[in-house]
Amino acid sequence: MPRIKNILCFGNSLTAGYGLSSSQAWPTLIQQRLHAFRMPYHIINGGRNGDTSGGGVLRIEQYLPDPIDVFILELGINDLPRGILPTQTAANLQKIIDRVKETHPKSRMVLAGMEVPSLVIPREISMFLNDPVVAAFRNIFGEIARKNNMAYIPFLLKGVAGIAHLNLMDRIHPNAQGHHILAENVWEVLSAILD
Repeated sequence: MPRIKNILCFGNSLTAGYGLSSSQAWPTLIQQRLHAFRMPYHIINGGRNGDTSGGGVLRIEQYLPDPIDVFILELGINDLPRGILPTQTAANLQKIIDRVKETHPKSRMVLAGMEVPSLVIPREISMFLNDPVVAAFRNIFGEIARKNNMAYIPFLLKGVAGIAHLNLMDRIHPNAQGHHILAENVWEVLSAILD
């Protein structure tokens, strides 16, 4: 009987399932698929609403004592409206990755990238963001994935962002139907690296 392996999904409200029950969030939907395929993996939902990359640097420590066989990192989008520069976001994400590598060197890693749809950034904040900052933010995910040889989901919200009937009333967070699409986006990349 193979050992049950842990998949840590570490992120913000998009991973936590903001506005939904935990059973509707994409990590649980991935767990259901793993069960259906009788794959020996256990999902740990390490999502926290509103978390930033800096918050993640502090928070990752609580998960490190347990085995992490697969690490899915989904953080950074909350940095932009807070005025955190992309260079700092990139540095924070790298710190998180480095800590997981130090404690679990055999862990396989996945990075979930983000685009910056205008609807994600409140109007009162968007006027302070210039094109170079937004472009730099978009680029950090692919660069970090390449640098660390991580499997890469280019845009977690692909097929969901900006589509009203797939999001909650805030037009930012996916609803239950939207999370099914997020699960597909994750599974397409994750399934390729699982045993």
